[in-house]
Order: sequence, then C-alpha cells, then structure tokens
Amino acid sequence: MSLSLIARSIKESATLKLNEKAALMKAKGDPVIHLGGGEPKSRAPIDALVSAAALINSGEVRYTPADGIPALKKAIIRYTDEWYNRLVEPENVIASSGAKQSIMVALQALVNPQEEVIYPSPYWVSYPEMIKLVGGIPVPVVSESGSFYPRLKDIEQVVTSYTKVIIINSPNNPTGAMYPEEFIAEIIDFCEKRGLYLIMDDIYHRLVFDAKKWVPCYRYAKDLTENSRLVVVNGISKAYAMTGFRIGWAVANKKIIEAMTNIQSHQTSGPSVIVQQAAVGAINGIQSGVESLRMTLENNRNVLVSLLKTFDGVHIQEPDGTFYTFPDFSAYEKSSVKLSNLLFEKVQVLVVPGIEFGMEGHIRISTCGTIKDITDGIERIKWVLDPNSPNELYIGERKLYRDWA
Repeated sequence: MSLSLIARSIKESATLKLNEKAALMKAKGDPVIHLGGGEPKSRAPIDALVSAAALINSGEVRYTPADGIPALKKAIIRYTDEWYNRLVEPENVIASSGAKQSIMVALQALVNPQEEVIYPSPYWVSYPEMIKLVGGIPVPVVSESGSFYPRLKDIEQVVTSYTKVIIINSPNNPTGAMYPEEFIAEIIDFCEKRGLYLIMDDIYHRLVFDAKKWVPCYRYAKDLTENSRLVVVNGISKAYAMTGFRIGWAVANKKIIEAMTNIQSHQTSGPSVIVQQAAVGAINGIQSGVESLRMTLENNRNVLVSLLKTFDGVHIQEPDGTFYTFPDFSAYEKSSVKLSNLLFEKVQVLVVPGIEFGMEGHIRISTCGTIKDITDGIERIKWVLDPNSPNELYIGERKLYRDWA
C-alpha cells in the first residue's frame, strides 16, 4: 500500500486517543481515572437542547449554506459585539464543525506549501499536524524565560521571509496560561507591521480564574478594515460544555471568509443544521451555566494545585484559566511518555504526556472531572511515585502492592 506523504507524516491525536482508551476501559468496568481529558462534565444548556429538539420535531432538517445558517451567524455577530466590542457583518463570519475545522480551513485558505506557521510552545497537539496537512512548516517557539508566557522577542527571532501565520491560543491549552495584555498588544502590532496573518484561538476565553480579565484582540488592532489580517476563532465546545455538538466559528475579513467558505463547501457542505440550531440556543440563551462551569473549574484547579504542591520536586505554574494544569514531573521521570505509561499500568490513571504539547518532562492533568476523580487520581499518582508511600493501596476492593523502586 502506498500512502501519500501527508498521510505518512500525520500522527493521531494524542488527546482523542486517550479519550477513546478511557471510554473503552470504563465500558469494561475498569476503575480508570481519566485526568487527561478536555471535556467538561456539565450538561449542555437547556436552551440549546430545546432549540435543537424543536428543529428535529419540525422535520425540516435540510442542507444549509456552507458558511452557516443566518440565525447562527446573527448569534455569532451578537457574541462578537458583546465579548469583543466589534460589530461585524454576516460576510465576516463562517460557522464550522468545531473550532478545529475553523482553524483548519483558515490554514487552507492562507498557507502555501513550505510557508511557516509560528505558535508558542507548549501548544495544542493539533497545531503542528494541521499545518502539515496544508503543506506548511510548523515552527513552535519556546520562551527563553522558561515560563509559559511567550515574549515578542522570542517570536521575532524565528520569523523569516517564509513566515505567513502566527497562532495565539490564550488562555492556553495545555498550560492554562493567559497571555499578558502587553503581549497581546505587541503581537497584534507586530503582525500588522510585518503583514503576517494572526489567528487568535480564543476557545477558552470565558474560563478565566481569580477575577482576571481576558483581553479581546480588537482592542489593539489598528487595521479594522477589510484588509485586516486577524482571524478570530471561537466555539461552543468549552464554555458551554457542548464538545460533542461540534460547532465553532471564525471572524475575519470578507475575502478570507469567502475563501474559507469555498473550501468548506467542498469538505462538509457546512455543519449539521441541528447542531447549528443548538448553538443558536446556547449563545442566545441564559448564560448562567457558563459562570457555573467557570467557578467549578476554578475550585477544581485550587484543589489540584494544592495536591500537586505536596509532591517533592514537582514544579507547577498555577493556571489562569482553562481545564488544565501542566506540572513538571521531570524530577521523577524525564520521559513524559514513560511516566504516563507507568501511571496507567500501575494504577489506571490516564494523563497526557507533555511531549505531545512540545515540552518534555511535563504531563497535562485535567480539572474537568469531579473533585473525587482529582483527589483519588493524585493519591494514586503519589503512591506510584513517592518512595515514602505505604506498600499497599486499595482501588475499590482490589489491593495493590508496591513492588518497584
């Protein structure tokens, strides 16, 4: 069998693979604790469910415009006005099957083969693979400061004549870091002056902790004309706990959106009308569920961070938002893959190796689960790694023995 060069260069999604593994184990009744996922446990908003059900009951489930139904585009325009203080037109908006597809179609519309796309590291696992899918060159940038907060000078050093796009994800997956307002202002100014496209992946922008304020990019954009090179991506998956509905969107200048629409029309013909209608219900409906989820995640973060601080040698930068922490466990094991495999084999705790996000020695631990999942999961991890732990551990009725150094 002869596969394409692109097919041979693309890895499977580490996070989706882990979700599948956890689901299969739970279906078998195994006492697995999944601390690697990025999926809130909250129910989808009732307004979303009612809106989708009404459409299903009508029987009018048909094709839609490739860039989204008018009702959804109107809701996205309202959302953009409320959260970004930016009033756009329907031609500036495209709805896709998840924010992931919005980013993918944007890259297809903007990047030529061998052109470079820059993004801070650690990064979401899909960025490098998506860039490879369009024939581009992924260029991760590690901050010389050693923190999870990029600096403009770090990015400036890797920009070349082949650079076409920069992707910024703040608050960030996997670190939970929300980039400083000064950096957002600097990167927007830099891209405008250098003629670079800037994709803002804002999918976690409403899940911010400690009364910190997220900064909308348009506040610092000087070019708000139809020549703007800003592409703003968002969606319903995270804040509304609607991961399975697969609705995201992009806001950009009309030429970019037109190109993205043409591409998407040949890929999926646009998202399902049922889930588009659910998204309309979520965006236009009561918003209290978002704040409830944010408060739950902040509390979960506080519990997880306090437990991680009881480990000798574990370093953690406290997350500003999202569902994740990204602690450094290299004092116990340099290889994050070996560490994650050890935790799975010994105590059936699933975490994501940091190498998948571009940073070795770390693991991504999610706060999406219950407090019990977090406390039990960390207890199991500590039992595996801490030589001062007792030799025995009970998981349910099963008794485990420490038989390794």
